[in-house]
Amino acid sequence: MAASVLRWRGWSAARRKVALFLAQSSGGTRRKSSIQYVSRADLPKLAYQKVTGKAPGVVFLPGFASTMAGQKAEALQEFCRSLGHSYLRFDYTGCGTSEGQWTECTLGTWKKDVLFVLDELVEGPQILVGSSLGGWLMLLAAIARPEKVAALVGVGTAADHFVTAFKALPLEVKKEAEEKGEWTLTTKYNEEGVYRISMDFIREAENHCILQGPIPVTCPVRLLHGLKDQDVPWHVSMQVAERVLSTDVDVILRKEGQHRLSEKDDIKLIVYTIDDLIDKLTTLV
Repeated sequence: MAASVLRWRGWSAARRKVALFLAQSSGGTRRKSSIQYVSRADLPKLAYQKVTGKAPGVVFLPGFASTMAGQKAEALQEFCRSLGHSYLRFDYTGCGTSEGQWTECTLGTWKKDVLFVLDELVEGPQILVGSSLGGWLMLLAAIARPEKVAALVGVGTAADHFVTAFKALPLEVKKEAEEKGEWTLTTKYNEEGVYRISMDFIREAENHCILQGPIPVTCPVRLLHGLKDQDVPWHVSMQVAERVLSTDVDVILRKEGQHRLSEKDDIKLIVYTIDDLIDKLTTLV
């Protein structure tokens, strides 16, 4: 299997100090980046925040029903700024401050958003950091734009998740959802307590499933997952690790980690992982 459990390695003392400060900071004074909007022909405007800097850059891909305003996205921005590397975070169509209707969006819609960002809003090689559904999208982007993706960092990667989860439901539950045209999924991440996912979303997502065979991704891949993830099983990251063609793959399992991996120590690990990749990619150049 082309995956291993990563143990602590030799990060530079200076960067480790910066990472530790950022991970342990409790929301003190931070420089804010203003939200910008980019127009697209016949498509809704995308909202994004960008820090200019050197390559490789970092692009953060949020999870399902999440936005660029999360803890991980903000912490990574401060980290990249401190190192002088470029960084971009954005909201998918229909999410956060981007234009568009959430109910009309599909996985394909959001894949187009990611590819647009890579094509139009960043320059040079990028490290994609995908959280949950963003981990699925980062893999799709790496397949579609291999020349622009230098490395991948998945956080609770949800590859094929909604399709797999729906197919695993009892027959009567699936039948009811198909009759209603909507699958009601319990969640702790919004006030309503449920996600209402259209069957059109599920059917369209089937076109983007990647775990049935080899995944043509050859760049370095780091997959972080919590063993206590109650939303996306940790073995999904193991499946991704086994199927990607890259031989430079590490799987990092957090014994007490939840799905979002947004605790201070989780964010510290994400930052260390990105820092290690930046060192690796810079050395290769």
